[in-house]
Amino acid sequence: MDTSKPHPARMYDWYLDGKDNYPADEAMGRQMLTLDPRVPVMARVNRAFMHRASRWLAAHGTRRFLDVGTGIPTEPDLHQVAQEVRPDARVVSCDNDPLVPAHAAALLRGTPEGRTEYLQADVRDPDAALEGARKVLDFDRPIALSLVALLHFVSDEDGAHDLVRRLLDALPSGSHLVMTHATADFTPEQSRAATEQLRAAGVTLALRSREESTRFFTGLDLVEPGVEVPHLWHPEPGDPVAGQEGGVIPGYGAVARKP
Repeated sequence: MDTSKPHPARMYDWYLDGKDNYPADEAMGRQMLTLDPRVPVMARVNRAFMHRASRWLAAHGTRRFLDVGTGIPTEPDLHQVAQEVRPDARVVSCDNDPLVPAHAAALLRGTPEGRTEYLQADVRDPDAALEGARKVLDFDRPIALSLVALLHFVSDEDGAHDLVRRLLDALPSGSHLVMTHATADFTPEQSRAATEQLRAAGVTLALRSREESTRFFTGLDLVEPGVEVPHLWHPEPGDPVAGQEGGVIPGYGAVARKP
């Protein structure tokens, strides 16, 4: 693990006031704040979307979740939200950051009726993630595939759309794709500067438009309201609200069902 370079999962932890990050992560996080001081708000809005989407899916019968790019577990995590609604829910989380397993063992503990497991896997190797998930999840039953705040770190050159399609192709009918994705649609100048600064630090940032983000859901049935800025997807009282923090959060979120 190279702690001298920033990593998206640890930067995200820093934005959420976590303690599992290193000076390089904080330094890059502070650079992002100079471009847009709302970045921590973006992280909270994104987290709130994940909570709502997981609750919605569990309430509509989903009992199996595959969370790719889970990041450093922050309470409440996806498995806690899902198992609060469905105590027998099974959740497999995976990430490519070597720091995550040290915390996963302590924090990814679920209900006695359900099961939680962590895999060391990268979205760029979907076969490895699927192979590990099959040991825990029944692939004959619907599965929720969560790709939250992940795909904007995967470039088109790395085949982002094909990677998502390979994951979805392995899932049965009735499964869902949950996704959030950062965009430059609302803040083009700040986004361009952020992309350049992260690239200089060795971090890929592939911001996509609403149209490009919607392509990930091709062939799926979008849950209303479709591809929307995250805080407007099934909002709940008490959620972080972008308008109170100064404008629209530059990102999209959606949930869609595989026919």
